[in-house]
Amino acid sequence: MSSSSLVLSPAGVGYSLSAGGVVPGTLSRDYIQPGSIMILLSLPGSGLIPMRVLESDSIASVKLRIQSSRGFVVKNQKLVFDGRELSRNNSSVGDYGLTDGNVLHLAIRVSDIRVITVETSCGKCYTFKVKQNETVAHVRKQLVEKEVDFEECPKLLFEGVELEDHCAISEICRTSDSVIHLLVHKPAKVRTRTVEGDFELSAFAQKVNDVQLIERKPLVKPVVVNPEVELDDLVMDMIRSADAGLEKGYQPIMTSEGTGGAYFMPDESGHKYIGVFKPMDEEPNAINNPRNFLPPSTNGEGLKCGTRVGEGALREVAAYLLDHPASANSTTGFSGVPPTALVQCQLKEQLKIGSLQMFVKNQGSCEDMGPRDFPVQEVHKIAVLDIRLANADRHAGNILFCKGGSGQIVLTPIDHGYCLPENFVDCTFDWLYWPQARQPFNAETVDYIENLDAEEDIELLRYHGWELSLECARVFRISTMLLKKGVRIGLTPKDIGNIMCRESEKKESMIELIVQEAENAVLPLTSEEVFLETVSEIMDRHLNKAFPM
Repeated sequence: MSSSSLVLSPAGVGYSLSAGGVVPGTLSRDYIQPGSIMILLSLPGSGLIPMRVLESDSIASVKLRIQSSRGFVVKNQKLVFDGRELSRNNSSVGDYGLTDGNVLHLAIRVSDIRVITVETSCGKCYTFKVKQNETVAHVRKQLVEKEVDFEECPKLLFEGVELEDHCAISEICRTSDSVIHLLVHKPAKVRTRTVEGDFELSAFAQKVNDVQLIERKPLVKPVVVNPEVELDDLVMDMIRSADAGLEKGYQPIMTSEGTGGAYFMPDESGHKYIGVFKPMDEEPNAINNPRNFLPPSTNGEGLKCGTRVGEGALREVAAYLLDHPASANSTTGFSGVPPTALVQCQLKEQLKIGSLQMFVKNQGSCEDMGPRDFPVQEVHKIAVLDIRLANADRHAGNILFCKGGSGQIVLTPIDHGYCLPENFVDCTFDWLYWPQARQPFNAETVDYIENLDAEEDIELLRYHGWELSLECARVFRISTMLLKKGVRIGLTPKDIGNIMCRESEKKESMIELIVQEAENAVLPLTSEEVFLETVSEIMDRHLNKAFPM
């Protein structure tokens, strides 16, 4: 990831942004187009790069200019202003309130770079970056330059298979993951290692003529607020496997993408990942965020409006808990959210609490291919989840796809740190523009939606230790209400999504207008039950007007 800041340039000095860099020149105010503002793009190693934009320019056009001049593909750009992502590409610079002197951060995902971690059998790790078109021979050369202590011809293994020197990195790592893990095969040496504190990294202590087994405390363990809670077998197996990987000395590997700290957790073999760990204190805008391009939040609000810094892990877990199976015989949730739990993990010799989500092997994300071939039901199952949870961050990059044994594409939703917000301001659904969203829900989905109960779900989260705030609970109740009412009158996912999502930054959505009307209609200190009844009545009126039978 890299970052940039956009700030005001000196008055009376004009610049142009070209592929060759900054072209300064004296420019009279008479030549400056009305409504334009000067911003400076700050890129590591490039200094400040001025860029003049119009208040009427769309966010999409700004990203396109950055792509044309600097080569960063639009889909790899993320613009952040005042701690909040500018996620609506059709909104204008002026809609987001950008003026002279504001700071705009640009996060770039460099997708052609892979972070290679080479680990020897005796536990040493070496990390460096390579391009996708580089070969295994290049990796071997990098190891030599790092003066790694191994035999002249070590074997490089990936997922248990020996790699030939001519193999390209892109061929080895076919998925969307930007981190791959290689193993240098070398006879292991016996060693022990412990760390001060509550955790022991070695289960063995050597004595002169004996080896004594010492009971250890887990390096990864679930955080359970309610002692009556019993985590399901999938979650517990994931936690035990991640713990075994750490005990073997396989350290978590930070992903090269994203806006917060996220770490792949190897299993005990060291050849595959079992989960992704996201510490609370390394979330976007958090004090220990390792990405170094987003300043800590000054008011506690997260990257998306209506979310709080440090609560992303809870929201990740909540999405899994609320993804109920479609039937009693099913072992997975209707929408396919991977098993997720709140855990305590030994990371960088520190104890951290965060979410651990099961790693899903995939062929990429939905932004890597067009949506034309996605099965309708696969899109609808994610739409149901996003509408229920008022997801503020559903883009194509956090929907994984893989092909089953029959060749059928299966979609998996991940990254739910911005669901269950306190308001509807930032609701965004990329699937809204996919053709499948215009199709009606099938009977199975309608039955599933009819059986949803917001009150039971809120109680479920409370049972697991998370008491939703009044604002979050209200949004969840209203979004569930809208989903149920919508399917009863035959609305499609696109219809319901359009009610929840803004067309532009300054144009409030229909659901926001409904909530405002209800707030104006009730008296102060009105109970939440009466308020929701008022919302229901107003919603019926708006739906009947917008979708007459």
